[in-house]
Amino acid sequence: MSPTTIGLLMFAGMLAMMALRVPIAAAMFIPGALGYMALTSDTGLLSLLKGSSVARMSIYDLSVIPLFLLMGQFATQGGLSRALFKAAAAFVGHIRGGLAMAAVMSAAAFGAVCGSSVATSATITQVAYPEMKAHGYHGRLSTGTLAVGGTLGILIPPSVPLVVYAILTEQNIAKLFAAAMVPGLLAMAGYMIVIAIVCRVNPGLAEPMEPATWAERGRALLGVWPILTIFIVVFGGIYGGIFSPTEGAAVGALATLVAGVAQGELGLKAIERCFVGAAETAAMVFMIFLGADMMNSALALTQMPAALAAWMTTLTIPPILIIAAILVLFVVLGCVMDELSMLLLTIPVLFPAVMGMDLWGLGAEDKAIWFGILVLMVVGVGLVAPPVGLNVYVVNSLAKEVPMNETYKGVMPFLASDLIRTVLLLFFPAICLGLIKLLM
Repeated sequence: MSPTTIGLLMFAGMLAMMALRVPIAAAMFIPGALGYMALTSDTGLLSLLKGSSVARMSIYDLSVIPLFLLMGQFATQGGLSRALFKAAAAFVGHIRGGLAMAAVMSAAAFGAVCGSSVATSATITQVAYPEMKAHGYHGRLSTGTLAVGGTLGILIPPSVPLVVYAILTEQNIAKLFAAAMVPGLLAMAGYMIVIAIVCRVNPGLAEPMEPATWAERGRALLGVWPILTIFIVVFGGIYGGIFSPTEGAAVGALATLVAGVAQGELGLKAIERCFVGAAETAAMVFMIFLGADMMNSALALTQMPAALAAWMTTLTIPPILIIAAILVLFVVLGCVMDELSMLLLTIPVLFPAVMGMDLWGLGAEDKAIWFGILVLMVVGVGLVAPPVGLNVYVVNSLAKEVPMNETYKGVMPFLASDLIRTVLLLFFPAICLGLIKLLM
């Protein structure tokens, strides 16, 4: 049996196991291990296994993942989301669709201390949905907004998928965070514009609130100082050269813990839940790492990634169209896989091919960073696009009275905003690279 045939059988086996709802780590590890053994021998497989897991787990940069996860847990349990939504609603709630805009703004701000799309969706939904429901907002607008707002949790740094991309491609985490900032803010602005347009076309979707007084707005702003302080300390320290991203994650986790305790939201039981939640999620992430490493090691023996890279360089179509096709592939994969699994499985295969293309005359580092931000944005689309959309399921589990098809209808206008933003970044890399030049 040829190596290429073995590689294709590995992919088929992985997809079949996913369809049978086998955990994604096992669905990648088992076909990868069998393929590696077929390409080498059983002793060759054992030789790889005895060193690969130690080599992966001993990478210092990976420690940033559990630290950012812990920071997000403290923010979720510490009640910071409630203050963010209250402050945003005080300023824009009186606009038609204002509470939905406030949910988007608070999701973006919460994403600055969370780094997880699902956690952002779940947390902001618990705070914002009851308010929108009480003020007569249509379920379609409410749940659709909350689902797409959750994607800001990975678009606004810190972002766990972006950390994974940085480790896989050996890029600077701080530069990737800076590159994601402007596209993340554009996503927030785009979603708010969509809400304004939708509510203007169909005013029955949302009713405006009574305007808050300036005294109420001032009191609401006082409640968000912990988030602002944490963001300034963490990212100011990183870009000021005071500490590394890993050290910044540790400082951020400690600062978020202190903020939650100071506000009376984090007791001993809640702190215990935070550590357990972060440990469980980190364990899942590292198991996916091991599964993807096994699959990618076997694929490397088949020479399929190298053959793919060589084939792409012989194509006569413009490289930008190849990048567009890769982005479409990520959206399709988002229908069956979570964002980390997609990155771990595809980036080692596709990244060398992308780096071999001439794209807008970009240097190697700029090209890698630009491609990473593009991938991050389309991964976000996969989290809300039908037929799966993990964020949609999370929001609907908390808003059970809204039918799933209504939430998907609510998501569709926002996908148009995502498409426009992705096309802009595809043709204008300076959107994400400009801030790097300014800061670094």
